[in-house]
Amino acid sequence: MVQINELSASLTAQNINQITRWVNTKEEHATKIITLVADYCLCQRVKPVGAAGSPFTSEKDYLDALKAHHYVMTAAMKAKQTIEVAGADALDHAVDDMAMMYTRA
Repeated sequence: MVQINELSASLTAQNINQITRWVNTKEEHATKIITLVADYCLCQRVKPVGAAGSPFTSEKDYLDALKAHHYVMTAAMKAKQTIEVAGADALDHAVDDMAMMYTRA
């Protein structure tokens, strides 16, 4: 994001081309994150309390997991729509929070 903003200060043909490539890559990565969370995490890993293979012992833990995954998807969507560093930081923090559910203490 920082580099995109730096290049936009001087709009040469080369810089416009590079900005376009970086924006496209950023959007592709955000789309992959959304797809991964939806298809793998939410459909296969986050199971309701009492379901076979559910890692959750309480309804609160299950709802917290749903919220964490939703925050990642929302942050990825917002990162696609902006070139603000804060959007990338929000996505990074949301992924870190969600990742805690997939690491052993």
